[in-house]
Amino acid sequence: MLRTLAVLTLAATSLTAAPAKVAGLLESGERPVKIVCLGDSITGAYYHSGGLRAYPELLELILRRTFPKAQLTVFNAGMSGETTVNGLARLERDVIGRQPDLVTVMFGMNDVVKVPIDEFHRNLVEICTRIRQAGAEVLLCTQNSVTDTEPRPGTKLAVYTEVSRELGRTEGIPVVDIHARFEAIRAQNPLAWTQLASDEIHPNFDGHRLIATLIAQSIAEREMAVAEFAPPAASLAHVRARLAADQPVKVLAMPPLDTLIGPALTRLHPGADIELTPWPTEGQTLSQIETAAKEVRAKAYDLVLLAVPASAGRELDEAEFHRRYTWVLNWSIHFAAPAWDTIVFPPSALSTGLSSADLREDHRARRVIAGKDLAPISRAPTDRAALTDWFGRWLGETLARANASK
Repeated sequence: MLRTLAVLTLAATSLTAAPAKVAGLLESGERPVKIVCLGDSITGAYYHSGGLRAYPELLELILRRTFPKAQLTVFNAGMSGETTVNGLARLERDVIGRQPDLVTVMFGMNDVVKVPIDEFHRNLVEICTRIRQAGAEVLLCTQNSVTDTEPRPGTKLAVYTEVSRELGRTEGIPVVDIHARFEAIRAQNPLAWTQLASDEIHPNFDGHRLIATLIAQSIAEREMAVAEFAPPAASLAHVRARLAADQPVKVLAMPPLDTLIGPALTRLHPGADIELTPWPTEGQTLSQIETAAKEVRAKAYDLVLLAVPASAGRELDEAEFHRRYTWVLNWSIHFAAPAWDTIVFPPSALSTGLSSADLREDHRARRVIAGKDLAPISRAPTDRAALTDWFGRWLGETLARANASK
């Protein structure tokens, strides 16, 4: 999936002319440029994309690559659960008050449920009008397509999406038609479309990479391949802070990590107070592990160590494996701002001599892990002693990296 997206060159996506003033400023680098991305949870950095960055953060990276002279800052003004009503209410504080040069506006997913379509249209008009009156350019963005649910049938979202398109035509506002791009992928390759999703409505990190590239392409007015990004290095910043403050560290760990983490932490930090909760997985299906994962957030752990066995999802097809493994990660990652550390070990990180079937599961797991913007862990120890030694060194290096980042 990653390779497929990486080589895909995207066709033009704007329905009208791109924001020329901002493109010129980025090209010349003559002065700083501010872009604000206004929207709901599709815009905000939540667990769907790994909790650290979403398409606004990626947009900044892509535009910096595209325009080496640019002095650019992109602000993420996405808030979970919000509609155009909320966007209007905080427009001055979160958008206009930042004195942006360009504002991307992406709403609809929650308006479908909460806001009548005529009001949605009026709100979008007012948002765009007030932004333009403040001297900024506007880029309207439709939202990704969805799996049908009772509150959000895809046909209804499509009707709201057409409002943004029509507003672009009548008001001369550029529109990045993300919905159309996602639907084109679904028509061509349903599995590829599924693998862009974190759940029925939210994109995962791969989906955010696509969205960021589409918006960047519209701004730059040039075709682009979907951008590649290395995931952030595995970090135990939360655990390191707890240890440094002599506070207890609550750990939830799957085998074999449940027997390794306590001794390894206490060797690195003698006297550390480790409260370990094992997460049994032997003989469990991926569905059963997913069900157990629903309890993770309520427990307020400091560290969650995932090592889903290769056998757990072997009987599932690609789409069902993606959905269930993704939800194991969704429930195990903090909702928004980091509140605990989550590390995921694919099967090959903890064992050698995997069968061809196990290697297939390892590949599938790594694809989902990458879709959460999590760093891959590749070491395959040869035996129990080697595993213990490797894990201790890995833990020490990761804690040291967290310490150096402070």
